[in-house]
Amino acid sequence: MRFIKLACLLVALVTPAVSQAVGYGVGARPAFRTTVTPLTGGIYEVAAIGTSAPVAYWCGIGDYAIRTLRTSATQRIYISKPYERGVRTVQFSLTPPAGAEDVTTYSVTVKTVGANMTAGSAQGYCYDNVIDFGF
Repeated sequence: MRFIKLACLLVALVTPAVSQAVGYGVGARPAFRTTVTPLTGGIYEVAAIGTSAPVAYWCGIGDYAIRTLRTSATQRIYISKPYERGVRTVQFSLTPPAGAEDVTTYSVTVKTVGANMTAGSAQGYCYDNVIDFGF
């Protein structure tokens, strides 16, 4: 009986620590790491670190637009220079690029000039950065 009480006490003490470690201390939910560099003419260059997923670039510019530039969540963000394989950066602007069509698509892309979404939608990808283990 003494062993059962001790085991129950140990489980009760360890469970909160383990539950807090999963996803944070263990690193199962790494955040997208990006750097945003302001260029001339209202252009912002986003470089993703450790990934080339389109959502990482949108996360970076959306978060930068809302937190640093203090834009509203409804502000549209446009791709002004698409992703290049060797350079691994994407350039965005808050105004439509000259000569480009206003591209509205249901897929997340960083390869089309003029593709756009709201700053709030772009920042929303920062919260969807869960590693898919295929379960």
